[in-house]
Amino acid sequence: MPVGAEIADDCSTTDTIISIINQPFPYARLPATMTIFQNGLILENAPMLLEIENLHVRYGNVEALHGINLSVRQGEIVTLLGANGAGKTTTLSAISGLVRPAEGEIRFEGRSIHQTPAHRLVEMGIAQAPEGRRIFSTLTVRENLNLGAFTRHDPTQKAKTLRWIHELFPVLEQRHGQLAGTLSGGEQQMLAIGRALMAHPRILLLDEPSLGLAPLLVKAIFQTLWEINTTGVTIVLVEQNARAALKLAHRGYVMEVGRIVLDDQADALLANPQVREAYLGGQATGE
Repeated sequence: MPVGAEIADDCSTTDTIISIINQPFPYARLPATMTIFQNGLILENAPMLLEIENLHVRYGNVEALHGINLSVRQGEIVTLLGANGAGKTTTLSAISGLVRPAEGEIRFEGRSIHQTPAHRLVEMGIAQAPEGRRIFSTLTVRENLNLGAFTRHDPTQKAKTLRWIHELFPVLEQRHGQLAGTLSGGEQQMLAIGRALMAHPRILLLDEPSLGLAPLLVKAIFQTLWEINTTGVTIVLVEQNARAALKLAHRGYVMEVGRIVLDDQADALLANPQVREAYLGGQATGE
C-alpha cells in the first residue's frame, strides 16, 4: 500500500493531519533550564525530576549500560540519540522498571526507584509508549485507552484525560469502537501515546514514535508531542530521526555502545560537526 494510502481512506484523519502540518511548527522551544508552567508563565530553575547515576544494566553476562549518568528537569524534553544497540531502549526500560539495574541508582523527584515495581512507577507518574507500539490488536481503541488508566480510580478524572486525548488525536474518538489491529500505523502510534497519557504521567517515555511512519505523519506526531509538553508533561524521547528530535528537544544525550559520549543543549548538538556527520548525514542544520 502506498504510504499516503494509510491515511487517505478516512477523510477526517487526513483533514486532521493536514490542518496540523499547515501550521508553522512551534519549534520556538522553551528555554532549556525551565518549562514549568504556572498560570501561563514559564518559571526558571525547574526542579530535577529524574536522575540516573552510574547505571549499569546487564543481560546475563552481557553489560548493556556501562555506568551512564543523565538528568531531566521538570517540563523538559530530553532526547537520547544513538545507533541501534547503543542502549537507548535499555535506558527507558530501566527507568520504567522493566529491567533491573545491576549497579547504580535511578531517582524520581529525589526518591530512589530502581527497585520499585513497574506498576508502582506508573502510579508515581512514569509512563512509556514502547517501540513497536504494542497495542492490543484484538481490543478496541477505547479498551486500549482504558487499560492505560489501570492505576487510576477516579472516573471523573479518567474521563477528563480521555477528552484531552481525543482533542490531541481526534481520530481515536472517531474510531473508538474499532479493533486496534485494523488501524493504520500512524493511528496505532497515536493510540500508543494516548494509552500512556491515560496514566496521567508526570514524565512520558517515548521509544521511536516515528518508526515506520511517513514524513507527513511524523510531523503530525511531533507537533502533538510539543503540545503535550506545553501542558507541563516532561518527555524523554528515544528517536532515530535525530534532526526532528533535536529540533523538538531542549537537551540531548548521545549514546554509543552503552555509554553516554556527549550531552548538550539541543541547538548545540544540531550544530556539532560530529553529530551532523554521524546522525544528520553531514548536513548543516538549516538543510
